[in-house]
Amino acid sequence: MSKAFTREPEGDAGDEGEDDIPALPPLPAGAKNYMTPAGWARMRSELKHLVEVDRPEVVRTVSWAASNGDRSENGDYLYGKRRLREIDRRIRFLMKRLENAEVVDPRDAEHDQVFFGATVTYVDSKGTAHTVSIVGLDEVDPTRGRISWISPVARALIKSREGDSVSFRTPAGVETLDVLQVQYLTLD
Repeated sequence: MSKAFTREPEGDAGDEGEDDIPALPPLPAGAKNYMTPAGWARMRSELKHLVEVDRPEVVRTVSWAASNGDRSENGDYLYGKRRLREIDRRIRFLMKRLENAEVVDPRDAEHDQVFFGATVTYVDSKGTAHTVSIVGLDEVDPTRGRISWISPVARALIKSREGDSVSFRTPAGVETLDVLQVQYLTLD
């Protein structure tokens, strides 16, 4: 059968889409990609692991699978090539994020105001206390109380002090937060 009448499944079509970098979370115009030292170290560690361990292992597997002959029905080869594209895409993403990162160490801050890296305890309008740390886009983890510095809550809290009340708009209406404590801790 002629190649003109065969169709490769999407995602397996050679180099198509290989240069697509995952959509970066949007930064405000002219803003920098702030990160904590721990977040930068985690991303750097992941990049190093991908480059020094994962990628060489997949390259060896693809090379071995290619030496077995027919590549069209060789699962090891097809999966390996797909995995290699995923690894390369993640490497490019991490390199770009690390290249544009500005590391801000919260331990260096001696503010009584809320800025990047602050750990803030506040009470919402329902009387529930929350403790959040304001971190970079790549470090967000709501289960650990890590929120992005461009999130609505963080934007409302920025520049506030202990004892201040801040308001911000939510889909349910205006929410008021009472700031109880501002700390600059070492974030892991």
